[in-house]
Amino acid sequence: MLHPSKNDAEVTANLRELADYTKPGVTRKALTKDEQNSFSLLCLTAGTKMPEHTAPRNISVTVIEGRGVLILQGREITLQPGVFVYLPANTPHALHALENLAFLHT
Repeated sequence: MLHPSKNDAEVTANLRELADYTKPGVTRKALTKDEQNSFSLLCLTAGTKMPEHTAPRNISVTVIEGRGVLILQGREITLQPGVFVYLPANTPHALHALENLAFLHT
């Protein structure tokens, strides 16, 4: 459950509890954002593939649960709980969820 603070300055959430695999493919849950940052929980059902794409800004991924593979400039990076990846803006990358996969995307 997402818990915004009374003054809108802080947000707390149990990301594992928020993970949602009820729809096939990718589910994005917006957590919070400001002028410079956006925080979302992305949930991919097992077998989902995201084709190569880029982002116009720097992004990071912190894996919460599940397993997958991130293809980053021709390299395969194993995604599993606890893995953190930082990608500079416009870095080509693709993703394949081997299991139901949830990660914090910033």
